[in-house]
Amino acid sequence: MKLEGKHKFGEISGKRGTIIEKGISKERMEFLKSLLEFNGFEVLVQEDKRKNEEAPLTFTIGVTDLIFNPTIWIYARKLKMPDGRIVNQDLWFQVSKKSSPQYWEKKYGKI
Repeated sequence: MKLEGKHKFGEISGKRGTIIEKGISKERMEFLKSLLEFNGFEVLVQEDKRKNEEAPLTFTIGVTDLIFNPTIWIYARKLKMPDGRIVNQDLWFQVSKKSSPQYWEKKYGKI
């Protein structure tokens, strides 16, 4: 997974919106849904079609706000967690529960 500068649009559950992620697990979908709803977005979720019964269940998630771009909102520090922490790239991808280091810091120190 990565943050992209391109803005993806599409239709989810019959509504046009910005697509946040496709092919994600239920746990990831629930995390993003709660985060985006907390930040005031109307969230759209759609279960992806499975090729067969053994294929894992995946989801597509988006928001009705056509100008929302997660990359811009994360790096502009506009998204917040319910506990008040600012969402950074590691929090967004659920790699870490820390809101630091910031994106401009490297593991070996500040730039």
